[in-house]
Amino acid sequence: MRIKRGVNAIKKRRKVMKAAKGYWGAKSKLYRVAREQVMKSGQYAYIGRKLRKRDMRQLWIARINAACRINGLSYSKFMHGLKVANIELNRKVLADMAVTDPASFADLCAKVSK
Repeated sequence: MRIKRGVNAIKKRRKVMKAAKGYWGAKSKLYRVAREQVMKSGQYAYIGRKLRKRDMRQLWIARINAACRINGLSYSKFMHGLKVANIELNRKVLADMAVTDPASFADLCAKVSK
């Protein structure tokens, strides 16, 4: 007796078509094309998650650098000063402080420059 895959095949296709909702043209209508696009979209999403971390770090460094320059320091001297002063704040927190609370960031720059 053979095993018929009807129900499982339909479930598999339905899952792919649901994931392909909103895609343009045949990519949201035809199973074969949709399957390819869903696989490619998954790859883009995976790569994007890695790139987002890189981009955010770059943004934080740019913000910290801009705030440091206002206070008469370079980014590298500021980061070195933090390490010497044994102040352990990550770039995300420093960038947030530079944007939302410039006064406390200026105090931090003063501590670091000593």
